[in-house]
Amino acid sequence: MTSWREERREAAVEQAAALGRKKAAETARARELLTGFIATLKERGVEPEPLRAQVVGSNASYRTDLTGWYLRRNRSLAVDVDGNFYILGVPASLKSRVAGVRVVPSDPPLVVGQGARDGESMPLAELLRLRLES
Repeated sequence: MTSWREERREAAVEQAAALGRKKAAETARARELLTGFIATLKERGVEPEPLRAQVVGSNASYRTDLTGWYLRRNRSLAVDVDGNFYILGVPASLKSRVAGVRVVPSDPPLVVGQGARDGESMPLAELLRLRLES
């Protein structure tokens, strides 16, 4: 006979596993959207450009070693030529101003800005569609 505590632990493990599977499926779908977006840009002859990381709360930006396309006008989100998704907000740093900054890719979300202020979240598909129209 299992105890209540063991049952709760098993339920928590299963819930975490289900959440992980859901996140993995959403990430895979978001990656498909980005792959289609890049293919469309290439078909239209839109060349990738060097990406810069924006200093949070400032108009300054730092060099990166990335090449790709910005997804938002404020240049806070981008995708590189390999389909990796980047959040380009970085803290201010004298070293980064001189040497540039290394930005690591993030798992792309299906809803960009989820949990942000009202009006700042948007489905990734809609964001990509708007970007293609501009």
